[in-house]
Amino acid sequence: MFLTAVLLRKGIPGKQWIGKYRRPRQVTWQMQRNVVKRLEVEAGNEYWLSRPCMTREQERGHVAERRLQNWLGFKAAKAANFPEHRFVTDHLNHLNVTKKWTVS
Repeated sequence: MFLTAVLLRKGIPGKQWIGKYRRPRQVTWQMQRNVVKRLEVEAGNEYWLSRPCMTREQERGHVAERRLQNWLGFKAAKAANFPEHRFVTDHLNHLNVTKKWTVS
């Protein structure tokens, strides 16, 4: 049925680049080159991922010390920007100009 539809029909019905019966695109040499290049990159990634530089025992916890140092540095940087402690007595000290309620 598809063969007779193709043979008897003059063209592709509707828009020729979308749909179920769309016109096939020509494969150019650039397309082939790009596919080959992507496959080569993927093969290289698979090569390096298949050969780890550390064993699972070495990998476990190897970065804990560095993460701790980064965290302490971050905490120190945040504390450096933090304002100094203030007390309520410093804020309300201006009220002690005259103490009329005390015996002097």
